[in-house]
Amino acid sequence: MAGITRLDARMTRRRLLAASGGAAVGFTMLGRGLEVAAQETVIATLVTDTAGIGDQNFNDLANAGGERAAEELGVDWRVLESSTAADYETNLTLAVEQGDVAVPNGFLLEDAVNVVAPQFPDKFFVFIDAVAEHENVQSYLFKENEGAFLAGLLSGLATQTGNVGMVGGIRVPPVMRYEVGFAAGLMTSNPDAVFTASYADDFEDPALGKDLSLALYNNGNDIVLSAAGRTGTGVFDAAVEKGVGFWVVAADTDQAHLGPENQLCYVKKGVDEAVYKGVEHVVNGDFEGGIFNLGLADGGMDLLAIDATIDPGFAATIETYKQAIIDGTIVVPVDDETFAAFEPIVLDGTATPEASPAA
Repeated sequence: MAGITRLDARMTRRRLLAASGGAAVGFTMLGRGLEVAAQETVIATLVTDTAGIGDQNFNDLANAGGERAAEELGVDWRVLESSTAADYETNLTLAVEQGDVAVPNGFLLEDAVNVVAPQFPDKFFVFIDAVAEHENVQSYLFKENEGAFLAGLLSGLATQTGNVGMVGGIRVPPVMRYEVGFAAGLMTSNPDAVFTASYADDFEDPALGKDLSLALYNNGNDIVLSAAGRTGTGVFDAAVEKGVGFWVVAADTDQAHLGPENQLCYVKKGVDEAVYKGVEHVVNGDFEGGIFNLGLADGGMDLLAIDATIDPGFAATIETYKQAIIDGTIVVPVDDETFAAFEPIVLDGTATPEASPAA
């Protein structure tokens, strides 16, 4: 099994941040459908976490989904950015007082949603990355572990050093699913590889993200998974500084523009699609509170944009394992407990690492 080390980078300057993020097969009904008041235009408002618009990741993805809803569905799309965690409840209240739909974006808005949603039973909430069990809330979770498994699998095949790392933001459940899924994929394709996870405890500190990444690269890691929101842009800064052969696995969205020669692949997380779908339910008058859990089977998660310099034969291996996850042959861990119990399954006819020196 892959060796696992966790390096926690603690900051003297800390802010409480909302969780970033990670797609959908089960749907759990929590209540009967809500009636949508007749009106010309549905007003929908994104409430960001403190990383805000411009994080080039989680919030920007959610905003893209809303902008698509504005273009295709005629929605009046608005954004309220949260400067601190204290703004979450205020912004959610303002969103539904002035409109019809609030889109709270991130795990750490959970308390605020549970306070505000019951106060406005005739308004709608499209909650991304966490669950609030109210009739007027659609909660969208993602099986980040499934997409991350494929990224870990590819990293185990592509690494030249046998050392693969991760820079995480805050170890909230969506980020933890990225971590354990990635580690499980890595140990499946390359059991001798060593995995090191380093946490910033922050989703909006690119400088710290760069420092943590440089520490990993300088310690022999040639591939680093970035699951850190705005902090993750620093992972690309470090890889670009180190040069060709130092790779980043981007989380949630394609970030190749930050380092065109350094992005190994990206784990797609359909935050934009979830926002669009939730708002569409309101527009169509068929909104029902419930839980959507989105994964590989329905395209909510995926592994995309593998760099052209990587052995093309690896893509076939990725597809084989992807299907095995969809079929249930492989069950990817979701937390520390299920990771500890995980036993890698090596499928017939799949690729072996380009290089896997003993750790």
